[in-house]
Amino acid sequence: MKLSDSIDKDKLNALIEINTLINSNYSDISALLAHILESAMRLVSGNASSLLLVDTKNQTLRFEIALGPKGLEAKEFVVKIDEGIAGWVVKNNRSLIVNDVANDSRFSPAVQQSTGYKTQNMLAVPMRIKDECIGVIEILNKESISGFTNQDLEVLEIMATQAAIAYQNALYLQKSRDKIVVLQDQIITDRGYHTMIAKSPVILEKLDIINRVAKSDSSVLILGESGVGKELFAEQLHLKSDRSGGPFIRVNCAALPEGLLESELFGHVKGAFTDAITNRKGRFEMADQGTIFLDEIGDIPLSLQSKLLRVIQSRSFEKVGSSETITVNVRIVAATNRDIEKLVEQKKFRSDLYYRLNVLPLYIPPLRQRMEDIPELASFFLKKISHETKKDFIGFSEAALSAILAYSWPGNIRELENSVERGCVIGTPPYIREDDLLLNIKTMPDNNICTDKSLKAVLNLFKKHYLQKVLVENGWNQTNAAQVLDIQRTYLSRLIKELEIKEK
Repeated sequence: MKLSDSIDKDKLNALIEINTLINSNYSDISALLAHILESAMRLVSGNASSLLLVDTKNQTLRFEIALGPKGLEAKEFVVKIDEGIAGWVVKNNRSLIVNDVANDSRFSPAVQQSTGYKTQNMLAVPMRIKDECIGVIEILNKESISGFTNQDLEVLEIMATQAAIAYQNALYLQKSRDKIVVLQDQIITDRGYHTMIAKSPVILEKLDIINRVAKSDSSVLILGESGVGKELFAEQLHLKSDRSGGPFIRVNCAALPEGLLESELFGHVKGAFTDAITNRKGRFEMADQGTIFLDEIGDIPLSLQSKLLRVIQSRSFEKVGSSETITVNVRIVAATNRDIEKLVEQKKFRSDLYYRLNVLPLYIPPLRQRMEDIPELASFFLKKISHETKKDFIGFSEAALSAILAYSWPGNIRELENSVERGCVIGTPPYIREDDLLLNIKTMPDNNICTDKSLKAVLNLFKKHYLQKVLVENGWNQTNAAQVLDIQRTYLSRLIKELEIKEK
């Protein structure tokens, strides 16, 4: 009997249409497999479905996709490779129709007992690549009383073959793209720069400002918490400027004691002090025709601030131990995580130097205020570190991604990168799991992580914690808090009520 004779015309046309859609886009593996499962459920009239992939290293089957009333709960399970109906399918590389699951000796009730979703009947077929079973597709609970049929099984076997090919192609494409990202990052890193990752409107706005001011030679002062990526924005200012062909010189003003910092910035001549056995160029001289980035400018000693002010004003200075004036053509970009205006009030930072540096101020918000960037950054770090650790991670589990979004990231991007690196070192491919990240949840408000892993719940948790923080900082004055949040006070009042925020 021919395939076209055994499957009715509507189902055959649907298979052709689905096959075309499957092979038109391999960019998102999870979305692709979910689409295949949804289509399979529709064609054979199932109520729930799952796609399990074989993990040969750990001898397990993991739920890659689970759809239906208890899909999210099922995805948390890992099944032994020889366990249950799926295990039988893998071991025998054969399909099964089971219309009386409860009385089938091969059925394992572990998932059912945990999720509360009762399985009455089931189709289970192997996903094969070159006759090797790489996974299993299961369709549960036929909508009709009669149960699944041989035609249903034949339809699912066709789709399982397409799913295996599509999964393999998508995997190859993702690995190739990840390798390209890593290579592109390596090229940028080899030039001494970092890759800029930005998706949130607030950061895209900052980059637009940089595009507009980069051509100027005016000084820029970058403000923001530690770890927000101030150096990357300084790099962008240089790369987008007419000085991009010149040097970009970095100086961490907090890393050196006063005596060494002066020599580091301005250079010295032989004999200027005990260890000055040769003449040495300073960072300002090295940055001639380019840009100098003065990080942690708030920590520079008062005794050096007057000399720095003169360089900004006249672009001239003398090396330590020399009376010869050196003139340079350099743009100055400075950054600090300190409250520099408060330092000025306390007479710890010269007001004239502050005003000279603060011609073009640029504030970089913390990571918790730009949640759209978090998944993008986490994905970028995962690709980069997976390559470095030689582990084939393809993403984060849903629980891990929810935890990443719910966490407050007090250490900002630097802490996020460290957490992803920990996950890569501790975790086992293909997914980073929540426990692999070792997040310090004590830094979270109320020491609380959301138990509901839906994106809406996680976002609401984040909103609640952040609003509480701003309200506390403003003495629970809603008018002042609303101004800080840049929203209407009435809208803030509504959020407080909806999110059940109470004053402590």
